[in-house]
Amino acid sequence: MFEFKLPRGLNVVFAMFGSLLAGCSSLPSMPSAPSFSSMFGSDKGSGAQASAASTLPANFECPDVTLRQGAATMTSSANPAEPTAMNLRHQVTIATTARECRLLPNNILSIKVGMQGRVILGPEGSPGAVDVPVRYAVIREGVDPKPIVTKLDRIAVTVPPGDSNVLFTHVTEGLEFPMPRAGEIDSYVIYIGFDPSAAQDQKKPKAKPAARRKTS
Repeated sequence: MFEFKLPRGLNVVFAMFGSLLAGCSSLPSMPSAPSFSSMFGSDKGSGAQASAASTLPANFECPDVTLRQGAATMTSSANPAEPTAMNLRHQVTIATTARECRLLPNNILSIKVGMQGRVILGPEGSPGAVDVPVRYAVIREGVDPKPIVTKLDRIAVTVPPGDSNVLFTHVTEGLEFPMPRAGEIDSYVIYIGFDPSAAQDQKKPKAKPAARRKTS
């Protein structure tokens, strides 16, 4: 199973930066069963996919969205080796989420997940683009948890000049897998969280294969 890895010294930053965020970073509590259409809009009534979608089984409940422990906040420091409140560039948090399920042809379950987050600049922060890597994962919980499907989205959030507290929204699609057998869907959970380590891995250039020596 994949893991979310947080930057070194992250807990120190949270403790020291907490007082700076008081009063300006209060986030709405996450509703237990949010309505996707009311928060992010819905295109149920249009498109070929909508017309081809089948009816979900009776008493079906779309899996809940849960924030991955330790991955609901991401920070960037001007000195990653010794992060402090005073050298913090920015802090990103996940505020609210919602999800929507559809049954596609061939008995494929498709899940759309929306999230609202917030970027707050620190003392070393500056206006501009902030790269926000968000990992979505559908997991079948149990004695031996099993990842069903995962997806990494990299969101570019722009902080305009004169603003240090920016809300943003993002909707991801493509979390698709065969519909589980009756009752099994109750053990499925949608996890969401920041995954900066995976984003860094994507930036690394792939190693070129070594050239073969010609033999005479």
